Amino acid sequence: MNLFIVESPAKAKTISKYLGADFTVRASIGHVRDLPKSNKDAIDIEAGFVPKYVVDAKKRDVINELKILGKTAKTVYLATDPDREGEAIAWHLLDECHFKNVSRVTYQEITEKAIKEAIKHPRDIDMNLKAAQEARRVLDRLVGYDMSGVIWKKVRYGLSAGRVQSPALRIICEREREILAFIPVEYFVLEGKFLHDKKFELEAFSKDIFDVKKVDLKKEVDSSLDKSWFVKDKKVKVEERSARAPFTTSTLQQSASTRLGFAPSRSMRAAQKLYEAGLITYMRTDSVSISKDAQSEIIDYIDKKYGVGHSEKNFYKNKSKNAQEAHEAIRPTNPSVESVTIGKDEASLYILIKQRTISSQMKPAKIERTAVEIGANGFGYSLGLNGSKILYNGWLMADPGGAGDDVILPQIDTGDILELKTLKIIEKETQPPNRFSEAGLIKELEKRGIGRPSTYASIISTIEEREYVTKENKALKPTDTGMVVSEFLENNFTQYISDEFTAEMEDKLDEIAEGKRDYAKMMKEFYTPFKELVKENEKGEKATNLGAAPDDMSCPICHSKMIIKLAKNGKFYSCITYPDCVGALKMDGTALEGPKDLGTVCPKCGKKNLIERDGKNGKFVACAGYPKCKYVEKSEEQKEKEKNGVKCVDCNDGVLLEKRGRFGIFYACSNYPDCKCAIKTKPTGALCKYERDDGKGKDGKICGSLMMEGTKTIPERCSDKTCPNHNPHKLELGK
Repeated sequence: MNLFIVESPAKAKTISKYLGADFTVRASIGHVRDLPKSNKDAIDIEAGFVPKYVVDAKKRDVINELKILGKTAKTVYLATDPDREGEAIAWHLLDECHFKNVSRVTYQEITEKAIKEAIKHPRDIDMNLKAAQEARRVLDRLVGYDMSGVIWKKVRYGLSAGRVQSPALRIICEREREILAFIPVEYFVLEGKFLHDKKFELEAFSKDIFDVKKVDLKKEVDSSLDKSWFVKDKKVKVEERSARAPFTTSTLQQSASTRLGFAPSRSMRAAQKLYEAGLITYMRTDSVSISKDAQSEIIDYIDKKYGVGHSEKNFYKNKSKNAQEAHEAIRPTNPSVESVTIGKDEASLYILIKQRTISSQMKPAKIERTAVEIGANGFGYSLGLNGSKILYNGWLMADPGGAGDDVILPQIDTGDILELKTLKIIEKETQPPNRFSEAGLIKELEKRGIGRPSTYASIISTIEEREYVTKENKALKPTDTGMVVSEFLENNFTQYISDEFTAEMEDKLDEIAEGKRDYAKMMKEFYTPFKELVKENEKGEKATNLGAAPDDMSCPICHSKMIIKLAKNGKFYSCITYPDCVGALKMDGTALEGPKDLGTVCPKCGKKNLIERDGKNGKFVACAGYPKCKYVEKSEEQKEKEKNGVKCVDCNDGVLLEKRGRFGIFYACSNYPDCKCAIKTKPTGALCKYERDDGKGKDGKICGSLMMEGTKTIPERCSDKTCPNHNPHKLELGK
């Protein structure tokens, strides 16, 4: 028996169909190890930036099963994805499970031919690729935690920064500053409507942009109304419009955004499912190459579908100088598959990928473009109109969505007389630059060398989840919080969020992957000056004052001066004497109900008064000395819940109450933060009666942890993950 390990259960299901009874196919379900969530001791910097990996608690059962299967396997095939991430997962599996007779295999598509061919050509784990992934992970952790720590201290608790996240935010904020600083300039154009041959109406616009006074331009227009108008010139040219290269990760995300309205993360989820089902090649790539065999299949498909004479073998040059994440562009594994039924998103994305792939191997389209110039004797300006029509569809047969709208002009020739219907002066203003759409930002990041194909979706998701940007008509607009965070980083970590540094670091990671650069040396060269800058920026006053309010604005309570501050919901004006005075105003100068001083001293610290604040769940009473004092008075509703709640077994004083966090509902002690007891599922109130086993037999000690409610598939179980009763199914099977 051979063991074949992939990353996802869906992929395992597809591959198991291709391999016979001699193979057992299992999934690691992604990474099995990672750095601990806390930064403390996660990386041994002194030892050469050695990461201290821990096994994901959810993957312990997976690891145990793989260890058991690996002991009896003739050969263990580590068949994770063909990129740095996949190489790292393969290494983690080997390092954790201690397999013998190991072979590393890779493939670009999940087809029977590709899988069996991969098994014939095994290799060792590429430790350079693994080192490059490790360097990225360690680098992101060090930069993210250290810069975020400074922002917590100097701006506001809970904010974050990152090595590629922050440059992306900076690009969006720089564009927003351009928009805010933009001063529109007024200009005029002429719009004329003409009748040709007494039946065809033509609409033309002036080629010139006028910055003259409107009254002077109006005199010119009035004088031309009785003149004879005619076609001054006509130019016709035929252009070839070549097919576009097949998709890379970046161009797929851009096209899916503009054509399908998919967010990058949505596109990648759909592409992942298509890949795992064996319908497309690997979807994380910056290569535009297509294998010779695949190209031949595509040419045959075109000849059968559209007729002989429309296909053309095209070869495209990779734009990325390090196009190594995978060896092929994203394409269908079988071009004859017309549609898929695994989901709506997947079906739409598959059609988009197929159209782009097939069209890439077809002849150029031929388009006739016509430019007509209209004028009048004695009138100093010309008006123009353009037309176009497709003479030969070429690649547009396979990808009709790539064609623009035809503008068909009537038969018109130089010297033709036109009847003027109207001539208007259109008043316009120059427009500020557009905000970036998600597709536009991905294109910009790729152009500047920030990030890699597999990171674009997560970069955008992160800045949206952090509420640094919001979407307005598909455009990314920075929030007040995003602008403040970016400005702070630009002023204090200028070098480390610049395009040059970020792109240079990506090149260095590529050099590690190629074995041309040493991991530890590169990390030391970066981290030594970076850590010094972090220490320097941690000094000084908290940067909560974002500037002074206008001179004519004063505190509505004590009439003192006001300053601009940042809250979770954006900027606001705060009394300069806060917390002695809690006066506050919105940025438009209207009233903002701030914390209400209750005049009662906090019973916990005895230093500050209790104040009434607005929270997510309504008003609550807390100490004005927060965060030094975290006293919060229990509401009547909370007191009622505590009467009926399940008692906490850790502190024996509080009760477990329902909370909502980033990952959904959980249950935590009412005495938090003094007691940090928390469980995932609703407790029943009963205690676990499982008798612990010391390895030599039952030792008589009862678990005593809280039991949690069950689900349709899992019965009531113990909340302690180390207790065998945490997984009753396996307990019943004697595992």
